Amino acid sequence: QLVESGGGSVQAGGSLRLSCSTSKYTYSGYCVGWFRQAPGKEREGVADISRTDAVRYADSVKGRFTISLDNAKSTVYLHMTNLNPEDTAMYYCAGDRGEPRWPTASTFAYWGQGTQVTVS
Repeated sequence: QLVESGGGSVQAGGSLRLSCSTSKYTYSGYCVGWFRQAPGKEREGVADISRTDAVRYADSVKGRFTISLDNAKSTVYLHMTNLNPEDTAMYYCAGDRGEPRWPTASTFAYWGQGTQVTVS
């Protein structure tokens, strides 16, 4: 139900915008989070946006990443700037209608398939 796109390979200092779209539903009433997982590491929360549009970020991405929601397009974006090699990972979006405890991934019910971001 969630489809990520926008990943790719960029050089350090570059930017990417990831998108998370849902074809059947709107995000109204959902909390949506972005997570990432690098090889050999646990999945970590990157950013989330609540039902009231409050946003939170991991310390490692504050000031560089921005999460936003376009309800008309049923799309959540993650705009990433000043990327560095430590940002290399598979990025996932996740949604939940309840009270997920971001950045705990297991508390989100719905997941996309992921989009790869590689920074060199």
